[in-house]
Amino acid sequence: MRQPTPAHPDRPARSGSSRRLWFDLHSWLGLKLCLFMGFVCLTGTLAVFSQEIDWLLHAPMRVADGGEHAGWGPIIHAAQAAHPDWELEGITAGHTRLFAARAQMRLPDGKRRFVWVNPYTAQVTGDTGWFNTQRLLRNTHRHLMLPVAWGVPLVASLSIPLLLSLLSSLYIYKKWWRGFFKRPDPSRPRRLWGDVHRLAGVWSLWFLLLIGLTGAWYLIESLGGDAPAAPTLRLAKGDDRVGAVDPAAVDAAVQTVRQQWPRLEILGALPARDGGSILFLGEADAWLVRERANNIAVDLHTGHVIGMHDGRALGVHQRIAEMADPLHFGSFGGWPIRLLWLLAGTLLTGLCFTGVYLYGLRTVDALRSKAKRRQA
Repeated sequence: MRQPTPAHPDRPARSGSSRRLWFDLHSWLGLKLCLFMGFVCLTGTLAVFSQEIDWLLHAPMRVADGGEHAGWGPIIHAAQAAHPDWELEGITAGHTRLFAARAQMRLPDGKRRFVWVNPYTAQVTGDTGWFNTQRLLRNTHRHLMLPVAWGVPLVASLSIPLLLSLLSSLYIYKKWWRGFFKRPDPSRPRRLWGDVHRLAGVWSLWFLLLIGLTGAWYLIESLGGDAPAAPTLRLAKGDDRVGAVDPAAVDAAVQTVRQQWPRLEILGALPARDGGSILFLGEADAWLVRERANNIAVDLHTGHVIGMHDGRALGVHQRIAEMADPLHFGSFGGWPIRLLWLLAGTLLTGLCFTGVYLYGLRTVDALRSKAKRRQA
């Protein structure tokens, strides 16, 4: 009599047809989309520390911690004085205390470059191209270097199979909460990689859900469901001539901002084209919003506040849109959060490739078993 084929440890029993259906869906999604999804996950994971990669590659970005900052006025003046024929579009504080301040400037031919200024001495350390490692990884991850109208929906649509994979894994991996500290069994390659795949899966469940939901939001945005941009004050262009700002007036404006809005930590500044006013951006009381949501404009001639917008005044739709990027890239809470996002992204990337490798091992075992049955 022919003996029944034993059930595989990583394949559900045939008695549960619905569980088998979820298992087949999980395997099919992993097999068909593993390379594409793994590539997108890998570029997104590297993008979390893309600024640090650029810091290692470009000497002008590196400064020593000098303690007290020179002030926004001298820093802006240094960037404009170093290249008077370039237009300063905006300047941001250093990513950490070892980073130079970054001034984005437009050249007469329309191209852009970054000018780096030591925030402690207000001296220009050099300039670099606009297209750097950060831009390469972000653009590749966001829209695969394709036109945005095509690339963003294509990448964001991966959120659907990602969430389906999450749902199917919870269904086929019974009592998954017991797998957090289960040691992989090295007795057989297939058993080993199956245990590794499940172990990585349970530890990255929260991250997979987070990336899936934020990715779904990006898909909604790309299909026309985006929220209005956070209100940002518009600066008057004056006579449209490019003019340098007065550093003393900028420092006076900073003092005015601190009096009017003491909770605002200024992280960036956008001077008007004619140098007559300036817009400050930063972090305040609003939680999980981009710096642009908190902004205040000051007239540099009179020193009066032109207007301000607090991120706490955002509507629900706008608040969801503002939260998506900080949650997706872990750009809140400093380097411990970004390190956690790096580790979780590494696990998610590994899931894509270990899943297809496990599928290959299972296929090879099935072929071997079939060959043995034929010989018998």
